[in-house]
Amino acid sequence: MKYPAALPKISHPLLRFFSRYSASYLARHFHAVRLLENGTPPNESVGPLIVYLNHAAWWDPLVCLFLARKFFVDRTAYAPMDAAALGRYGFLKRLGFFPVKTGTTRGAAEFLRTSAAILENPKNTLFLTPQGKFADVRAPLVFAAGLEHLAARAPAARYLPLAIEYTFWEERKPEVLLAFGEAGTGDLRERLSRTQARLAAAAQRRVPNEWQVLLRAKSGVNRPYDLWRKARARLRGEPFEPGHSQL
Repeated sequence: MKYPAALPKISHPLLRFFSRYSASYLARHFHAVRLLENGTPPNESVGPLIVYLNHAAWWDPLVCLFLARKFFVDRTAYAPMDAAALGRYGFLKRLGFFPVKTGTTRGAAEFLRTSAAILENPKNTLFLTPQGKFADVRAPLVFAAGLEHLAARAPAARYLPLAIEYTFWEERKPEVLLAFGEAGTGDLRERLSRTQARLAAAAQRRVPNEWQVLLRAKSGVNRPYDLWRKARARLRGEPFEPGHSQL
């Protein structure tokens, strides 16, 4: 007998609070969150949506929470998480995360059942990292089987690739670099790979007007040193720029 999938019961007050907290947490640890080129992702207001991204670092879930609030505010967002990790942070279930027992047939079946149930609602968005593990952004993309099987179960869903990098430019703190690709179906791995290549090329160019800054932290080195730099600039009659560049 097959049982219906139990979707996470989201607490919207907790989600709003944690989304704001995530943004402030990102601002404390990164110089900026930047989105490549024309800003917002394609308008996918009709039908269920899957945002699938390369799994670059521990920060990925917080960045996705930030993006969900920024661009998909009219949708309900969900994402799978390793069952053991989610067991340690149970409150994340109230934010839309659901457990997956990785490396088991039963876990794979539960992932597909829950994901398919989520995608039955046209106002839902599912964030996925189909690599299934952390991987260097320079490594060739290798997907686990889950996304391909899900595409067969949810043919009405749209698939939106998202490339993500964390890199140092000219400030003390690193940058979060993002690029959305074309939404659709077809060769999902190839479309994410092309999006990653486009992001990598722009990351190397470092041209300011190619990016929309979604979040920017205060520039500077540390408070005592910046106060000394500010005082020196004032004595010289020069403007004080806390950052090292205009990026």
